[in-house]
Amino acid sequence: MKYWIGVASEEHVQIGVAGGFSQLCHGKSAPLKRMKPDDWLIYYAPKVQLKGSEVCQKFVAIGQVISDEVYQVEMFPGFFPYRKNVQYLKDAESCTLQQVSQFPMWAEYRQRLRFGHFEIPEELFQQIAFLMNVQF
Repeated sequence: MKYWIGVASEEHVQIGVAGGFSQLCHGKSAPLKRMKPDDWLIYYAPKVQLKGSEVCQKFVAIGQVISDEVYQVEMFPGFFPYRKNVQYLKDAESCTLQQVSQFPMWAEYRQRLRFGHFEIPEELFQQIAFLMNVQF
């Protein structure tokens, strides 16, 4: 089992949570192929909307990958992003980047947010999940 951070606008994360899927890095398939069933994903939202300027800077969703299948959908004419099914925890609460920054381990991973998707150790995952009011 692996633990991942995905980066997307809060608006896009909410669409994925409602639809039960993950879509990463502007619809690329490679990050989704790295995630396997039973892996966990936490979404970080730097902004509220992709094209907007309103800052979010929160970890906004947490879920478990439930399928190995990566599939394409047509979101609008000419745009066919890849997705993977994820079961999100509906009662998770958001937590701020500032809260997560209290963990010394986070300093090693924070700069990776610009990549849009990366693996984190279980210990850091558990710390963020705890701040999101999720306990395993």
